[in-house]
Amino acid sequence: MSTPLEKWVEESARLTQPDKIVWCDGSEEENSRFLAGLMHDGIITELNETTYPRCYLNRRNPNDVARTESVTFICTSKKDDAGPTNNWMSPADGKARVRPILEDSMKGRTMFVAPYILGPQNSPYSRVGVEITDSRYVVASMRIMSRMGKAAMDRIGNSDNFVPGLHALAGVNPERRFVMHFPEEKLIWSVGSGYGGNALLGKKCFALRIASWMARSEGWMAEHMLILGLEDPSGKVTYMAAAFPSACGKTNLAMMVSALESQGYRVWTVGDDIAWMHIGADGTLRAINPENGFFGVAPGTNAQTNPNVMAALRHDTIFTNVAISGAREPWWEGIGTPPPPGLIDWKGEPWSPEKGPAAHPNSRYTVPARQSPSISAHWEDPEGVPISAIIFGGRRERLAPLVYESRSWQHGVFVGATMASETTAATTGAVGVPRRDPMAMIPFCGYNMADYFQHWLEMGPKIKHPPKIFHVNWFRKDASGKFLWPGYGENVRVLKWMLDRIEGRAAATETPIGFVPAPGSLTLDGLAISRPVVDELQRVDAHDWSAEAEATAKFFEIFGDRLPAEIRSENKALQDRLHRTTVAAK
Repeated sequence: MSTPLEKWVEESARLTQPDKIVWCDGSEEENSRFLAGLMHDGIITELNETTYPRCYLNRRNPNDVARTESVTFICTSKKDDAGPTNNWMSPADGKARVRPILEDSMKGRTMFVAPYILGPQNSPYSRVGVEITDSRYVVASMRIMSRMGKAAMDRIGNSDNFVPGLHALAGVNPERRFVMHFPEEKLIWSVGSGYGGNALLGKKCFALRIASWMARSEGWMAEHMLILGLEDPSGKVTYMAAAFPSACGKTNLAMMVSALESQGYRVWTVGDDIAWMHIGADGTLRAINPENGFFGVAPGTNAQTNPNVMAALRHDTIFTNVAISGAREPWWEGIGTPPPPGLIDWKGEPWSPEKGPAAHPNSRYTVPARQSPSISAHWEDPEGVPISAIIFGGRRERLAPLVYESRSWQHGVFVGATMASETTAATTGAVGVPRRDPMAMIPFCGYNMADYFQHWLEMGPKIKHPPKIFHVNWFRKDASGKFLWPGYGENVRVLKWMLDRIEGRAAATETPIGFVPAPGSLTLDGLAISRPVVDELQRVDAHDWSAEAEATAKFFEIFGDRLPAEIRSENKALQDRLHRTTVAAK
């Protein structure tokens, strides 16, 4: 008698009609065979065996280089359950739209069945998925990004306790490209793309969109957050989770080389992108990293911004859409060295400056997490690490101070719900346009975000010692447009202030938006920064914040009556505090 997994594979094979089916075991031998086949077919190119052993370059079709949010759908029975920030289609309509594309899509091709575990192999908080795909590149990448193979099969056994995901390249046609999520069935269908964010179904599709739906019903949290540990001079490590929209330095913070290392403060990496957080047996909020690797943006990554990942990338890495030098070494804009001789761009053509960037702006690396020198000794602890701080942030040139602490858990949820990051001319044609991205989850929440806020509000009282919630902004500028804060490794000074607040050591000054560092409470020794600059970094302008509160209220209108009353009351309380401050200043 067939198991639930075997039945689903049989159904998928009848639909897609592959020539043969291969069940992946995740072994080194299998991986070597797949990589050799990818090289033979010209899908990947081997890099310099001496300087980048077992590293490869994959060039994607120019029409398939990023996540395609416009064709990403949440398919729930009721439209309101998907909410106003998601593209919605009914499950019946979603399947009717995509099934004809999947039909016979694997004729003449091989179907690979890749079982995988998200989270540490033996953790009770881990979950299992199975991706069916006709792409060996996807299998090779999933092997890096998850615990793929026999261990996952053993965990599934004869049960139906797995998240099925069906992926087909289907000619990589943008006109026939869809990423469909059926959260009520815990099912994923993806067609028409081989790009990681669309095709590695364990990543955003399962670990955030489907997992967030599961987390709400099961009483945990699936978040778009890094996890780091800050070690103090005594050797104690305090763990923090942080959510930032894109282009705000998330991976760099997770893998930071501390500017205060000589004083005994060191940062350890648990995860750079996704956190699954559960209430442990001791009542604390504990987090695991569901991923096994890093899928990071290459441009701008260098020895200053992220020396740890630069070290990690030197072996056993798959690069996507970067340039390659005449010496067969990867190169990208912002790597810290001039374009080398014989540079071939991401499209496979000889590069010259007038052609534009040599590496695609969204070019990527896929690398095992264990290769980072900063990886925490506890990154695979089955029970997860205890979270003492949650950090939200965004890119704001003048509004938000360097750091502030929320007034309570409820206020902290409001702070996360009001997250926004200003776009740049390079991406939008206008500078300083705030893009709302609550908890950095707008593209990744698998259900109505008003219900998501409610879930956050309900989680706080269940946690024995709820983490303190902070907001940071590394991107404040002066009148001339110069960044006021040096960033990168110096950001550890802000983390240290948070640690001191958690431990009850640091003073803070109350403002209408929350608590900012009191004068002298930030550790600034060894940093060439003047007192007026520090004051400007921490300044809270009541007029600017009043306009922000009005814009926030307008944004919240899209959720209608579904928005929790607590969120509305927090915005009203903020407006009242700002009004009192403005009146007092007159």
